[in-house]
Amino acid sequence: MKELRVTPIKNGTVIDHITPGFALKVLRVLKLPEATSSVVSVAMNVKSRFGKKDIVKIENRELDKREVNKISLIAPKATINIIRDYEVVEKHKVRLPDEIIGIVKCSNPTCISNSREPVESRFILVSKDPPHIKCYYCERETEDIAERII
Repeated sequence: MKELRVTPIKNGTVIDHITPGFALKVLRVLKLPEATSSVVSVAMNVKSRFGKKDIVKIENRELDKREVNKISLIAPKATINIIRDYEVVEKHKVRLPDEIIGIVKCSNPTCISNSREPVESRFILVSKDPPHIKCYYCERETEDIAERII
């Protein structure tokens, strides 16, 4: 039987162990593919030792801390692999920050972070699995985090 395989990337980022079915949400929050001219590969519902997972490969781009924090809110068990010359040079699991600043929009329309005031959104992590956050200003809790990422 033939297998279709995604070719290895020379340089870039591989986001592995994404919750099955969440790869498209990862693409959306990273504004891919429109935010880059790089090749982006997506594999969904891939069999692994632990069940199923999604994978996203982004050629010629390394994610910054803010982008990794966005991913942690959607796929808290994801792993980020930095690839250089076809080798994994850095590998780490995403970590949910205790405070999320400027990444998520508050669901409360009257919150000061949604006003014309120059106030950046700020959330406190309430629970990690599943990710659950609370607005620092109005204390409204948010569960639909993926839909609220800026």
